[in-house]
Amino acid sequence: MTGESSSIDSTRPSIARVYDYLLGGKDNYAVDREIGDVFKRDLPGSVAIAFANRAALTRAVREIVSTTGVRQFIDLGSGLPTADNVHQVAQRRVPEARVVYVDTDPQVLVHGRALLEENDRTRVVPVDVRDPEGIRNHPDTRELIDFDRPVAVMFSAILHHVNDDEDPAGIVRYWREQVPAGSHFFVSHFRSGNNPETAEAEKVLQATFGRGRWRTDAEIAALLDGLELLEPGIVPAPLWHAEAPGEGWNGGGEPELTVWERLIAAGMARKP
Repeated sequence: MTGESSSIDSTRPSIARVYDYLLGGKDNYAVDREIGDVFKRDLPGSVAIAFANRAALTRAVREIVSTTGVRQFIDLGSGLPTADNVHQVAQRRVPEARVVYVDTDPQVLVHGRALLEENDRTRVVPVDVRDPEGIRNHPDTRELIDFDRPVAVMFSAILHHVNDDEDPAGIVRYWREQVPAGSHFFVSHFRSGNNPETAEAEKVLQATFGRGRWRTDAEIAALLDGLELLEPGIVPAPLWHAEAPGEGWNGGGEPELTVWERLIAAGMARKP
């Protein structure tokens, strides 16, 4: 595994660290907080996107280990650790679950090394998500993942950072061809609202990182071509397998969502 702490550049913002800041984490620098504060200050309410996305990922892992026989996960673009990481959610219910985290952010890799010291059923692979073959053939992936058995491939908040000319559908297609029937694919993705909020948030990300692509529900669903899209389809992340009704829900049995909570979608598909 590569990525020493000395390679962390605290003068340039990192997508992973900005996300960490928005979630209330401490693994970020002033340059990351400056970008995060643009969202907090100029786009009030937008932080809800990060929380809605993380909650949907937790529910997806729980759904997979509770209702399927899938016991191995590849978490692409995993980001910095939070309170409930994929291996923690999965192993809480299925101790033998195995997880390969994939990320290239140096700070993520530093945390990954610490993670490996405490859990022998996780690996951290430092390969770009746009190089799926490099991920698939990495020794740590080959050691931990049995590709003759179903795999859960998690694209949590990562494909919207893959621009159109980088072929995000081709990345999903590669993994679809690598895993057997019964494998599951979870996707969460910036959801185009065709509104000023979407345009402004996209502008901030493109100006800062040169990436950040909002897509429509139809475009997100198209990324899963060749797979069986499971109920309830592509929906706003807070509505995907939502928790039991409680405060904030309307009389129709759905939570009242802010405009921002509608700008992150989630969906799960299965390989027939």
